[in-house]
Amino acid sequence: MSQDVKIITQGCRLNTFESEVMLSHAKQSGLGETIIINTCAVTNEAVRSARRSIRLARRDNPNARIIATGCAVQIDPEQFAAMDELDFVLGNAEKMQAKSWTFEADTPRVRVNDIASVTENSGHLIDAFSTRARTYVEVQNGCDHRCTFCIIPFGRGNARSVPAGEVVRQIALLAEQGVAEIVLTGVDLTSWGDDLPNRPRLGRLVRQILHGAPALPRLRLSSIDAIEIDDELFELLTEEPRIAPHLHLSLQAGDNMILKRMKRRHSREKAIELCARLHSIRPEIAFGADLIAGFPTETEAMFANTLALIDECNLSYLHVFPFSPRSGTPAARMPQVDKQIIRERAAKLRELGAVKLQQHLQKHLHKTKKVLFEKSGIGRLADFSKVKVQNAATARPGAILDVNIISNDGQTLYGEIV
Repeated sequence: MSQDVKIITQGCRLNTFESEVMLSHAKQSGLGETIIINTCAVTNEAVRSARRSIRLARRDNPNARIIATGCAVQIDPEQFAAMDELDFVLGNAEKMQAKSWTFEADTPRVRVNDIASVTENSGHLIDAFSTRARTYVEVQNGCDHRCTFCIIPFGRGNARSVPAGEVVRQIALLAEQGVAEIVLTGVDLTSWGDDLPNRPRLGRLVRQILHGAPALPRLRLSSIDAIEIDDELFELLTEEPRIAPHLHLSLQAGDNMILKRMKRRHSREKAIELCARLHSIRPEIAFGADLIAGFPTETEAMFANTLALIDECNLSYLHVFPFSPRSGTPAARMPQVDKQIIRERAAKLRELGAVKLQQHLQKHLHKTKKVLFEKSGIGRLADFSKVKVQNAATARPGAILDVNIISNDGQTLYGEIV
């Protein structure tokens, strides 16, 4: 891969995977000094961050080719096309095509087509990841749901799935190359299969992966919609030891009226029931969740329900988002909560989240655990707990080693390799 190509990845795990694909294309095309900014649009701050990154990239690299792509670009290409710092602007479909990374004298500066016109999702085979530890594999893209706060469907298009055969072939190859953990990723992961013949469910895909890639030590699911966990997937989550005992749930709120106004499809009771069922069968499972603070019309009582959900679902890892209205979404037209109140509620969620993470880490003290090392001295347990060790000489990236857990600082476990 050309050492002259640098990519700045913002946002989700799917962007992380797609950045690897883009870097592979860049290698094949032999780009010179180039900086690619793979943007996110989940919040207004994410878009501002994208613009800041572009300006800084140009300031620090005056002679480089600067390219912007990703969801922020897809949703508002005119905004980015107007930035003098950029040489090229690519849409989300275009960035995944090898031909987009060959630049000629007559190459259009802006190439962003209608993402809603994309109806298929092909597997993007990568055979040279930067790490043997954890690799993301895209199995799904786009979303057919229209949550009132979310702009992402306009950046990703309609839901579309990678056929099971392509997914299994790619993961089997990565496992044979020594990758220790695969993370299945997508915009709406549990909708996988809805657009395929006979509409298979995600559980069926997971079973095929485990059967077709026997050399794979660990399979992890990225963020999923709790209401869409099918019976086969539930069975595998509770019975298959190679599936990581860790789920990140797209919950967003813990009050039923707010969930209704968000156009979410689950209730607080369904979320609590799911977590209780999973935990009762597989006690070591850890839960994370996305939570939005200060959604329009949220009262103190409604917020209290979201705060209580953290205990009721036994959440250990929180991604807290202060509500930020995105123009073009129904939530932006709803009665807004005062910004100071939003900040205070977000702080309370994070404060309780820190307590829950501390409690979760405490359970591992004075036990021997298997750690997948990502880089020298740093790794993760299967439940995603972060671990640091001192005697790291044998802890090459991708190694799974027994570690005696000695202490924690509220965010990280510390231990010694056995």
